[in-house]
Amino acid sequence: MARKNQSDGSYPTPVIDRHSKPGTVIRLIVLAVVLVVAAVAFVYLENRLDPNFALGLLGILAMVGIFYLVSTFIGFVQIMPRAGGDVLSRLFIDGHPEGTVVTDKKGRVVYANQTYAALTGAASSNDVLSIEAIFSRDNQAAEAVYRLTNQIREGKEGQEEFRLLNGLGDKAESPVGPRWYRLRARLLDLGSGGEQLQAWQLSDITAEREDQERFFKELQHAIDYLDHAPAGFLSTGDNGDVAYINATLADWIGLDLTAFSPGSIALRDLIAGEGMALIESVQAAPGLNKTATLDLDMRRKDGKSLPVRLVHRVSATHDGAPGESRTIVLMRTGEADSEDRTAAAEMRFTRFFNNTPMAIASVDGEGQILRTNALFLKMFSAAVSRDDLEKGSPFDVVIHEADRTHFEQALKSARDGQGDIDPIDTRHAADSDRFFRFYVTAVVDSGESEEAAIIYAVEMTEQKALEGQMAQTQKMNAVGTLAGGIAHDFNNVLTAILLSADHLLLSVRPSDSSFADLMEIKRNANRAAVLVRQLLAFSRKQTMRPTVLSMTDVIGDLRMLVDRLTGSHVKLDVEFGRDLWPVKTDLGQFEQVIINLAVNARDAMPEGGIVKIRTANISEGDIEALNHRGMEIADYVVIEVSDEGTGIEPDVMDKIFEPFFTTKDVGKGTGLGLSMVYGIIKQSGGYIYADSQIGEGTTFRIYLPRHLDVATEGVSDAGSTQDISTESDAAPSQEPAAAQDKERTDLTGSATVLLVEDEEAVRRGGKRMLETRGYTVHEAGSGVEALEVIEELGDAIDIVVSDVVMPEMDGPTLLRELRKDHPDMKFIFVSGYAEDAFAKNLPEDAKFGFLPKPFSLKQLATAVKDVIEG
Repeated sequence: MARKNQSDGSYPTPVIDRHSKPGTVIRLIVLAVVLVVAAVAFVYLENRLDPNFALGLLGILAMVGIFYLVSTFIGFVQIMPRAGGDVLSRLFIDGHPEGTVVTDKKGRVVYANQTYAALTGAASSNDVLSIEAIFSRDNQAAEAVYRLTNQIREGKEGQEEFRLLNGLGDKAESPVGPRWYRLRARLLDLGSGGEQLQAWQLSDITAEREDQERFFKELQHAIDYLDHAPAGFLSTGDNGDVAYINATLADWIGLDLTAFSPGSIALRDLIAGEGMALIESVQAAPGLNKTATLDLDMRRKDGKSLPVRLVHRVSATHDGAPGESRTIVLMRTGEADSEDRTAAAEMRFTRFFNNTPMAIASVDGEGQILRTNALFLKMFSAAVSRDDLEKGSPFDVVIHEADRTHFEQALKSARDGQGDIDPIDTRHAADSDRFFRFYVTAVVDSGESEEAAIIYAVEMTEQKALEGQMAQTQKMNAVGTLAGGIAHDFNNVLTAILLSADHLLLSVRPSDSSFADLMEIKRNANRAAVLVRQLLAFSRKQTMRPTVLSMTDVIGDLRMLVDRLTGSHVKLDVEFGRDLWPVKTDLGQFEQVIINLAVNARDAMPEGGIVKIRTANISEGDIEALNHRGMEIADYVVIEVSDEGTGIEPDVMDKIFEPFFTTKDVGKGTGLGLSMVYGIIKQSGGYIYADSQIGEGTTFRIYLPRHLDVATEGVSDAGSTQDISTESDAAPSQEPAAAQDKERTDLTGSATVLLVEDEEAVRRGGKRMLETRGYTVHEAGSGVEALEVIEELGDAIDIVVSDVVMPEMDGPTLLRELRKDHPDMKFIFVSGYAEDAFAKNLPEDAKFGFLPKPFSLKQLATAVKDVIEG
């Protein structure tokens, strides 16, 4: 509402108002004057003018008068409804407490109210100046006016505040002093065709500024008092970040306040031990606050502990989410000369109770929780509500339902005062993957205390996992040992079969009816030999010839073969990592690993899908983050083979690497594929892990250690790969013999051979085969017997062909004894195990040949002739 003048109670009038228009009454008077003048002129000129011209002129004047009258009437009708609003608006502006001035685009004052005149010191309308003219003498004010003028020209409103050393109305002889002003500006658009005016509003805000400065000073005094109060103080946001910490607490914990900024540290960083679990246990109801007193240790910057008592107040939002917190920190030294020694002793006990590395809780005779320490809260609050762990809640909320009867029995024994109570092994009530052991101890002579028992909790999850891993490792080792033994014995049987078949084939023609049967016997014996090699691969006793390889080259060269094996309904997607590190493994064996995994992936997607092969470098830090149990922390190259198939059942995952375990239909798998993969990777010093989701697919990840000795060995060329069949894989150790078997045509000889073999069938077959090629063969059933034969015949023996595993004296021992008297005698080891399995027991300079079992007549004859010819 407009203000009245204090002198006479009338409403104020504007100092200048050049924008007012004539009223309707004035317009009617002007119209009457025009009509009278027209009538007088017509009478005076009636006889002097032509009648027709006079009538025409009279008609024109009449039309002009009628038009003017009508327009005046219409304007009056239009203005009448707004007359009241115009009056109110003008009264409001004229009496507004802010000085208001309106200027045109040339800067001329169109309107100014009394407040503006009073603020600017204008005594009359002639003294009223525009905003630009008034503030042009002060730089700060002139810059503000300039910025506002630019905003008005852009059609925007603006506001500026500035300070003048002397007020606008000050007189030179009595200056008031510095004043603060607020200046607002906006554009007035008078509509289409009308001009645009600039409206300025000026107000003196000195009193408002003084109030603000006074408030800031009081606030600064309060902050300064809080900073140097004899107690520490900190506040945190809803995310736990520290928003404020006073100087006292910063000094206690050794924090440099100049380096502190809100959110740079979290409350968790300042609490030692498991004290954070106590703080997090203080939870307010939705929309309310909760305060608790806590005795715990804070962590200083130098790592030392600071015993304190916290008065911690936490709020909660209306939806129950944790809100901001305020905490008063009282330092408790607990010195002997403390006034309250009982309180000091209680504080020391509380610190010990909350910092012990064992979760502890006390319960009454009914099993209700009386007290818990910090670690207990931390250990069980992740899966159980903190309200369930508060005083008065039943303890069995943390025990699996199946074991609560055992707890009740233990609690009964505690009530009876029994000393030896069996521990309770159980799972967590809300998380069956976590294992715990509870020790229940009776409280004897508790006096007035309600405590009936103290319960200690130890988490056994890691130990259970290690026990399971150890059991699985022992089982795999036992199965591997068994598989290796079976493979060794089976190799002897296959060798005898192959040698007998070769001997019979020498006496028959291809046209004979028995020839096809003998060839079938030999083919099936060779198929059995493939199974034996897979068993040896699992037991890690097969022959490995590791070379330094680039996985990019190996998988790139193998891509075409894998693509052909997976079929047209399965798409192969290969993605190579950049700058892969070299690895060291057997090329042929690793190719078999990739092929086996790819074929398994194909079989898991009968309806088709994508087999993805990925390679990448994994640094030592990333390996540590993976936290694979038993995996050595180092740099690795990872090879992933994944599919989009049916997935593997969780109860089957632990068995997939076991030999002869398969989920395929009868006749579609031997169960040795993944066991062979496992053995090859382990023998290469690597690791393999499987991750599977039912209905989503399976991913096998192979980790091969990074090979660092590149300068001396170099990276081998993996460009030439052999065409490997998924049904059979010739052992790498047989490739040289096979190649020479094709090259040699003359396998005869005249040397004297000592054949040492504990298996009679193999020894007899080998003797017979070598004799057919012209060799003189002596037999020995053990190493001891072989030494006796050599002692008898001496240098007549040209070469010794010996088994590795024999009773009384094995092959390596025979070689060492033989070298004492016959250092140059040629020697061939025959074994179903890998060459590395026994070569480590021989001197580094030991020279010998090697023939893997099972072998054929040609392979035996070729090996003997190669070694004899040197």
